[in-house]
Amino acid sequence: MDNRVKEAIFRKVAEEPFAQKFGIKLLDLEDGYSKVEMKFTPDMENIFGFIHGGALFALIDEAFETASNSHGTVAVALSMTVTYVSSPSPNSILVAEAREFSRTHRTAVYDIKLSDDRNNPIASCQALVYRKEERLPFLSE
Repeated sequence: MDNRVKEAIFRKVAEEPFAQKFGIKLLDLEDGYSKVEMKFTPDMENIFGFIHGGALFALIDEAFETASNSHGTVAVALSMTVTYVSSPSPNSILVAEAREFSRTHRTAVYDIKLSDDRNNPIASCQALVYRKEERLPFLSE
């Protein structure tokens, strides 16, 4: 993987207001692969006291975003299908890993798995991106 791309994406995630709001951290990044984490905090609970599906989706989407842009060109989501398997325990650390399993000149498909710190499956996602030809705009920063 191009180190300039890797460093730039790590920097942008650390600065990203949405990631900061949810406490999302980028742990690992390679071509077509990303690993991110966040802690399930009380402000992420839904009306039933479980984690809100939107909070889980946010973590999945961050893994997807970083993995799909890891090649140094802009990639934008076309579709995401999430299956929620179980609810994690409060205060658990959640980890999402995105892996590219098909990439063409214009599209790429990702498999994203979300688990808790006990390696229990929480959610699974299949996602598709459209790959633009333009370089990531923040590479020159």
